[in-house]
Amino acid sequence: MNKDSVNIPMPQTKQSPLCDKPVGHISGRFFVPRYQRGYRWDTDNVKRLLDDLWECGGKPYSLQPIVVKPRGQAADESAQEWELIDGQQRLTTLYLIFLYIQRQGWKMNAAPYSICYETRLGSETYLTTLLPEESEACIDYFHLYRAYKCIGDWFKGRGKPLHQEVVASKLHTFLVENVRVIWYEAPDHPEDNERDSAALFARLNIGRIPLTDAELVKALLLSKSDRAKEVAAQWDMIERDLRDPDIWAFVAGTEATGEYQTHIGLLLDALAPLPEDYPRGRKRPAHYTFETLRERIERDWVAFWEQMLDMHALVLGWFREPRLHNKIGFLVASGTDFGELWNWVHREELTKSHFEGELNECIRARIAIRQSNLRDLSYEADYLKLLNILLLMNVETLSRSGQRFPFRRHVGKVWSLEHIHAQNAQGLTKKQQWEAWLREHAKALPALPNTGDLIAGIEALLAVFETADNLGSKFEALSQRVIDQLTHPDYRMTPDDGLHAIDNLALLSRDDNSRLNNAVFEVKRRLVLEIDREGGYIPICTRNVFLKYYTEEDAQQIHFWGRRDREAYYRAIVDLLQPYLTP
Repeated sequence: MNKDSVNIPMPQTKQSPLCDKPVGHISGRFFVPRYQRGYRWDTDNVKRLLDDLWECGGKPYSLQPIVVKPRGQAADESAQEWELIDGQQRLTTLYLIFLYIQRQGWKMNAAPYSICYETRLGSETYLTTLLPEESEACIDYFHLYRAYKCIGDWFKGRGKPLHQEVVASKLHTFLVENVRVIWYEAPDHPEDNERDSAALFARLNIGRIPLTDAELVKALLLSKSDRAKEVAAQWDMIERDLRDPDIWAFVAGTEATGEYQTHIGLLLDALAPLPEDYPRGRKRPAHYTFETLRERIERDWVAFWEQMLDMHALVLGWFREPRLHNKIGFLVASGTDFGELWNWVHREELTKSHFEGELNECIRARIAIRQSNLRDLSYEADYLKLLNILLLMNVETLSRSGQRFPFRRHVGKVWSLEHIHAQNAQGLTKKQQWEAWLREHAKALPALPNTGDLIAGIEALLAVFETADNLGSKFEALSQRVIDQLTHPDYRMTPDDGLHAIDNLALLSRDDNSRLNNAVFEVKRRLVLEIDREGGYIPICTRNVFLKYYTEEDAQQIHFWGRRDREAYYRAIVDLLQPYLTP
C-alpha cells in the first residue's frame, strides 16, 4: 500500500475545520505559495497511488491530509480560493489523473479544481497543456510531464483501449465517490497570515512531519462540540499537566519520552489500542489513532471527552499516591505500555485495593524469579533481568518510606550493572585507561596504612608513562599490587564466590559506570560520593551500598567490600523484593 494512504471509515459530511472530503467534492482554485518547491513526485509515487486507488475496489479509502487556508470568502464554492499549505504532490497527481481520463475522451470533465503557483506562473498554463516539447524548459515542467506520461503508461498496462476505458470509468467513479482526503483548514491569523502559513508548512514538511493524531482529533472534537472554548481549555489543562517532567516520566517511561510532540497523544493512543496480533515494537501506523477514534467522536463527542477527562484524573490520582506511582512507574519504565495498563484497568473496573494487588502480580510476572534462584542470576546471562530487579529494589526502597521514586531522573539514561568490587583490571587495554585507573586508585591509597612505597611506585611510572618500555606488563604488575593493597585479606573473593552475582552488583548510569570501570570498592566509594556531591543522580540503593548502609556496625570496614557486606546486602534485596518473588 502507498505509505501516503490509509483505509478509514466513512466520514462526516459536515463542513468543519477538519473533515473527510471526497475527491469529487474538492473544488476551487488552489494557490501554491512561494515558500514551497514545485511538483516532485517520481514515477514510483505515481504508480503506487494509482495501484492503491484501483486495488481499493470502490471501498471507502482516504489519503493523508490536505492542509489549506481560505483566501477570502467566495459566494460560490467552485470559485473559492485556497492557500495550499500541504498536499501539493497528492492534489497535483489527482489533477493529472483526471486530466488524462478527459483527454482520452473517456469522461467529459477534468478535475473540479485548478492549481496556480505564486512563483511559477507558467506552471499553471503548462499543467493544462503538458506539451512534451516544452517539458525540458524547466524542472517543474519535467516532473509534471513525467508524471502525466507515467499515468498514461499505467492505463496502457491495463490492456486494450476498450478495457482501458472500462478501467478509467471505474477509477473515475472511485475518485469522485469513494476516495477521500482528510481535509484540514488551518487556523487563520490575518495579521500575519503568510508567516504563519510558512511556519506550518515547514513543520509539516521539514523531515516530513505529518499532522499528528492529536492535532486531527482536537480539530474534529472542537468542530463537533457546542462547548468548544471549554473543551479547548480542558485540552490545554491536560497537556500542561502531562508536560510536568515528573508526571510525564512516570506515565510515559523511556520509550515514549521523545515520541510525542503533543503529550496528550499518549492518552489518545491508549483509547485506540492496536490489534492484539499487531507486532510488538512496530511503530503505530500513521493516523491509526485518529481513524479509530473519529467514529466515536462523531457519534457521541460528549462521552468521548468525558472518558478523556476521567483518564486524566486517574493519571493524576496514580501520580499522587506514592505506592501506586512507584508500581505503575516501574512497570512503564521496564517496558509496559501505558495503554496496556489503562485498557486493563478500564476493562476490569478494579477497586483500588484490587488494582494494587493486580499490579503486584504484574510486577511479579515482570521480574519472574524465585528467591531460591536469586543468587543464581549472573551478570553475563541475566543482565536485563538483573537491571529490572535492581531498579525494583530502588523503587521499593522509596515506597517503604512513603516517597515517590524520581522516574524523571531515571528515564532518558542508559542504565548498567556496576560491580561493587572488582578484583582485577582486566578489560583495560588503552594507555589512557591505564593512566586514569592509576591516578584514581592513587587517591584512595593514603586512607590506608603502609602505602607510601606503592604511591611512590605509581608516581614514578606516571612520570615516564609516555616513554616507558613494556608499559602493559608494568601496569599489570603495579595494578595487581594496588588491588591487593585495597582488598582486605579477609574480604578477598574467588570466582566461586560469585563475583558476577547480584550481591556484588548495583545500578548505575552507563556514563557514571565508565568512570568506575574495573575499580576496587574504595575507589568506587569515593567516586560515587563525588558524583553525588556534584549533583549527579545516584540511585538510593547504590548510594546505600557504598555508604555501608546495609552492613551491621560491628562488621563495617569502610574501605573494603567483603563477604559480610554481601550477605547483608543480599538480605536487604530479598526483604525489599519479597512481595514480588515467585513462591
